[in-house]
Amino acid sequence: MKGCRDSFLNMPQQKDIVKIAIQMPGAYPQLIQLDQKKPLTAVIKEVCDKWNLPGPDNYALQYADGVQTYITESNRLDIKNGSILRLTKAPGRCAEDLYKGIQSSDSGVRCDSLKLLADVSTDITFAQEFISRDGHSLLVKIVEDAHEAPLIMTHTLTAFMELMDHGIVSWENLSSVFIKKIASFGNAKVLDTSIQQVSLAILESMVLSSSSLFNEVKHEITLERLVSHLQVTNQQLQTKAMALLMAMLLAGGEADRQELFEFLEKRNLRQYIHKNIIHSSSSVGDEMAHYLYVLQTVRLNHLEARMRTPLDSYNQEQRDMLHGLRQAAFETESESGLSNERRRSLCAKEFKKLGFSNNSNPGLDLSRCPPGLLALDTMAYFASRYPDAYSRFVLENSSREDKHECPFARSSIQLTLILCEILRIGEPPSETGSDYHPIFFAQDRLLEELFCICIQLLNKTWKEMRATQEDFDKVMQVVREQITRTLSSKPTSLELFKNKVNVLNYSEILKLRQTERLHQEETLAPPVLELKERLKPELLELIRQQRLNRLCHGTLFRKISSRRRQDKLWYCRLSPNHKVLHYGDVEEETEMPSIEALQEKIPVADIKSVVTGKDCPHMKENKGKQTKEVLDLAFSITYDVEEYSLNFIASSRTDFCLWTDGLNVLLGKEMSSESMRSELEILLSMEIKLRLLDLENVPIPDTAPPIPKPPSNFNFCYDFSQAEQ
Repeated sequence: MKGCRDSFLNMPQQKDIVKIAIQMPGAYPQLIQLDQKKPLTAVIKEVCDKWNLPGPDNYALQYADGVQTYITESNRLDIKNGSILRLTKAPGRCAEDLYKGIQSSDSGVRCDSLKLLADVSTDITFAQEFISRDGHSLLVKIVEDAHEAPLIMTHTLTAFMELMDHGIVSWENLSSVFIKKIASFGNAKVLDTSIQQVSLAILESMVLSSSSLFNEVKHEITLERLVSHLQVTNQQLQTKAMALLMAMLLAGGEADRQELFEFLEKRNLRQYIHKNIIHSSSSVGDEMAHYLYVLQTVRLNHLEARMRTPLDSYNQEQRDMLHGLRQAAFETESESGLSNERRRSLCAKEFKKLGFSNNSNPGLDLSRCPPGLLALDTMAYFASRYPDAYSRFVLENSSREDKHECPFARSSIQLTLILCEILRIGEPPSETGSDYHPIFFAQDRLLEELFCICIQLLNKTWKEMRATQEDFDKVMQVVREQITRTLSSKPTSLELFKNKVNVLNYSEILKLRQTERLHQEETLAPPVLELKERLKPELLELIRQQRLNRLCHGTLFRKISSRRRQDKLWYCRLSPNHKVLHYGDVEEETEMPSIEALQEKIPVADIKSVVTGKDCPHMKENKGKQTKEVLDLAFSITYDVEEYSLNFIASSRTDFCLWTDGLNVLLGKEMSSESMRSELEILLSMEIKLRLLDLENVPIPDTAPPIPKPPSNFNFCYDFSQAEQ
């Protein structure tokens, strides 16, 4: 009895047992129950013994599908029930064989070895073994000698990039000869594009790793060639070139950044982007959209210093700009013959007509930061660039009754602040942001030109509203809405923005508000509220099904790396029976991989909880380094005994809401996202309106009317995409 009890106590616990399959080419697969507490060496020995293989030390286990990661003691707990593993060469033996293969005198062997090296170098266990043999130095020598064929060189550079990406070896250990050679690949006019793409990615990582490497790359790379890469049709080469340019902008100091911007302006970078990327026949990819967003943000942030600087009454240049506004608006006689008191009185009167609150000392109006001196800059730009429109605005309002005049200066200061908030001037670029304005690349001085259009729009809206001074804040709210709605439609030119924003007049805004108000009044009546409560469960179930369907379809997620953003994509989707989450790494072009192509999986029954924001494990690891935008898009699921987690960073708030809602549905919890609340409100509104339709004496047919035949041609259809260009 005692022996039976001891035997039972020594049996492994069920949670430590994983049922897996192990494959080997030419052998019948083994189905085993893997004891997670047994040393991995003992497990491999047992597998080798069953196949009568000598030398178990020469073998290792790795995943058979997807990213074929080696199984180690540190990652073995990630193995799930149903996983398929493969018995293969141990990473040390594989590293040794490849180390010899890339030194072979046979170019075919070298090419095959380097190609395999590029594939397996993504695994950190192999990378450690290869680097411990100083294999990376061998790759550096191949690049420095530059005698190999283009295909071999591409494999060499790719393998080197993958090895360095693990952070085992410092980028600063690289020789100047190697850096010069990589830069020469990027600078070459005629070269295999695959070599150039990897070379530009290597240079980007160098730039982001240290200031000394930034200076060296800056010295070696030819910016002319970098800009010319943006004019090619190869999107990947365009993206790598843009990535390096953005890395140089972010890594350099203020002086370096200003120097680079001046060069790019001389070389018409904005026009190249507008013509070859935004108006390209193919759509802008996610990664390129991110770099366009970064460029826009960094460029607009050059205005931050002026935005945060108040006017200095003792600064002669600023005083001259202020008085220049007055002189441009009013034809004043020579002031030299006037007494000081008379001159001050005249200036105060004219500054009052200009709309300054402190007419005796208008500088006080510009002491608020933001917008600070930026408001003075926008007013001066409007007065000098569009003098007729400026004079018309000021003179038209100075001739109205005091209470009905639209104060130019006060309006301009507030409008500049609104534009700064809409364009997010002063906010650093986030790692995941991709919300750029195509109009930014169509115009050299976006803020100033937008101001010139919007200040005239403000005057027009003021008249439409028949506003008085007491309505100032209301008018500004309407103008903010007009600008925001128009920019959200992504106009590609200033003219297009001007046309759209002027069409969205006060009457249109009133209609939108009236619709919202009527909708609110209808939905607050007690019988309607009761009907809402009855309809809510059915509609919530509809939303739940939509969320689960979305999870079954799956989503492409991007892994965030501190050193480089590209080539880090993975896909996650729910099985059709809603019992398993499948996920795995994928390529950029992948649209919707099959479940079989996703090698990792988590049973829904093992999921314990869903956490978001700063509570996520991957956000805790980088505490203090993540922006609010990234925190708002981060979520994780914990599974098994809450020791493991699968970490996500959604590409948009919509995806974040869909996934967190869907996961909560799987766990039997309530959906809580703002997207769910918005959709529920829309569905309730539609259903309520249908239920409240007055159908008295309206005959409702039993069958639906027949669908009419399609027209003989579609010439009446207007192609809006052509108008955008």
